[in-house]
Amino acid sequence: MTGPLQDAHRLSVKTWTDEDSDRAESTLSRYRRTPPTLQEDYYTQNFMKKNIFVQNDFSMVMTLREWAHKSLVDETERPDSFLERFRGPANMDVPGPPSRMKKCHLVVLSPSDDAYYYWLIVIGLAVFYNWTLLVVRACFDELQMRNVLVWLVLDYICDGVYILDIAVRLHTGFLDQGLLVKDVRRLRETYIHTLQSKLDICSILPTDLLYLLVGMSYTPLLRFNRLLRLSRLFELFERTETRTSYPNTFRICKLVLYILVIIHWNACVYYSFSKVLGLGSDSWVYPNASDPEFGSLTRSYIYCLYWSTLTLTTIGETPPPERDEEYLFLIFDFLVGVLIFASIVGNVGSMISNMNATRVVFQTRVDALKHYMHFRHVSKALEQRVIRWFDYLWTNQKTIDEQEVLRSLPNKLRAEIAINVHLDTLKKVRIFQDCEAGLLVELVLKLRPQVFSPGDYICRKGDVGKEMYIIKDGRLAVVRDDGVTQLAVLTAGSCFGEISILNISGSKMGNRRTANIRSLGYSDLFCLSKQDLMEALQEFPHARAQLEQRGRDILQKEGLLEEMNVSAGEALEEKVERLETSLDRLQTCLARLQSEFSSSQRRLKQRMTALEQNIPTGTNGSGFLSDADGAESFSGCEGVRSELNIRL
Repeated sequence: MTGPLQDAHRLSVKTWTDEDSDRAESTLSRYRRTPPTLQEDYYTQNFMKKNIFVQNDFSMVMTLREWAHKSLVDETERPDSFLERFRGPANMDVPGPPSRMKKCHLVVLSPSDDAYYYWLIVIGLAVFYNWTLLVVRACFDELQMRNVLVWLVLDYICDGVYILDIAVRLHTGFLDQGLLVKDVRRLRETYIHTLQSKLDICSILPTDLLYLLVGMSYTPLLRFNRLLRLSRLFELFERTETRTSYPNTFRICKLVLYILVIIHWNACVYYSFSKVLGLGSDSWVYPNASDPEFGSLTRSYIYCLYWSTLTLTTIGETPPPERDEEYLFLIFDFLVGVLIFASIVGNVGSMISNMNATRVVFQTRVDALKHYMHFRHVSKALEQRVIRWFDYLWTNQKTIDEQEVLRSLPNKLRAEIAINVHLDTLKKVRIFQDCEAGLLVELVLKLRPQVFSPGDYICRKGDVGKEMYIIKDGRLAVVRDDGVTQLAVLTAGSCFGEISILNISGSKMGNRRTANIRSLGYSDLFCLSKQDLMEALQEFPHARAQLEQRGRDILQKEGLLEEMNVSAGEALEEKVERLETSLDRLQTCLARLQSEFSSSQRRLKQRMTALEQNIPTGTNGSGFLSDADGAESFSGCEGVRSELNIRL
């Protein structure tokens, strides 16, 4: 019923608007065609008034028409809503109730995301606040009662952070078979069944509301369940140590923080223990607060902190205990101090060793080389050059063996690191421009850094070219045979030797160096050997052909290519390919003949065995031999068998 009623409504509105507009237009045209000269002034004024009314009516009709048309357009376009597109074509004409449900997009955090790390900083600050201030507020009543409103605000802010942290844990994914789990239901079930979820729930229980019964001064003691969230602080330290570029410095700072927190707690416990025994009751406990020198809050905390530091560092020089309880407390403090001292010595020693590990390894190499040069009586000038070369490496932090450092990484990550380090340099080589990305990745992994001292020859004229060089940093000079006259200077980004390692046929240079190249100062170069290049090009034959063609173009442009030799080389390569094809075919035929010969030999041996089994071995019952010459016949039979075996 909705469809016909809707069509009738549309038809009635359309018909009414058309007739009314036509009537209004005809009326206006009829009034406009009336000549003004045939009418009197009175009628002229009436006509103008009517004309104004008609124009107003006409504008109103046009407005209604536009409104009706707009409503009709809205009705025709309404089925193209989000819900109608999923209902199917059969229900497009049936309008449904508007849906009020909105799809909720839940965010799942990854433990490696920056947002998760920033949240760890927030929850870590809240945990650190509770671990440092709750104990001092619980022990020093004056500090708690002096700023009650401030502590309440800070406490409830931390409680809100704790509650949000539970929501974050419920939406923190984990890796399952290398994939991040984003199913919220599975994350929730996994978190609920862990021990940490129980501790988190216990840490947000509103136990501090009991201060309404026991008093405001006991609020810090009632909030000690907030300390159960300590694992978040450890997680923050662990991820910061992974992210920072100075892990040894961070470890030292973390160790110092642990020591300060332990000393802080011990100072607060000492003050509380003194209050239990009685302030000023003997020389070991804290003096009485009635003394003006020790009555202030600042002096109380600093004195206790000083006593705790002397005790835990096993320095002593504190008043001796007088009661059994004091002796037991001091024994426990000494044991804790010994453990802290041992941890400090061990951790700081290992950290210093790790910080100087690179220096120790480098110095060991230098000492071994010095001993070798002294043992072999190397000249002082050469020895000084070697020492200066090592000094340059250490000063410019070039002592790290890149291959050794990256060896523990998988090939994919190693390739990405090498691309970030060397790819821009490799693209500057003329023959490698516009090469396949796969080939560039293979070549990047094969680059070897080398450092040359001032005056070192990288290559000499006439040497066999086995490597190509790319200048990363430094200046090289192309010199004459005298080694002094400079013909050209090569700077960072230049390369040489790339044509010789391709061994292009028809080249007038062959694979020989055509110039002397010498380092003006300390130069950092990347070396790519001919063997590494050929191994990489074996997997990319099309790229190899492109590189050779590009090398020929460069040689031809410089006039160093012989066309005849190129043609002869190409013909020779074709002959070699045909010979290789023929050799493969011959090897296949030979293998087939060998298999047929083996099969024939096996069948022949089987026939020989069957024939030997069918030959008679006795004279009894035989129609060919007599009794008189049985022995002779037997010997003849043996001769026949021997002759038969020989023939076979």
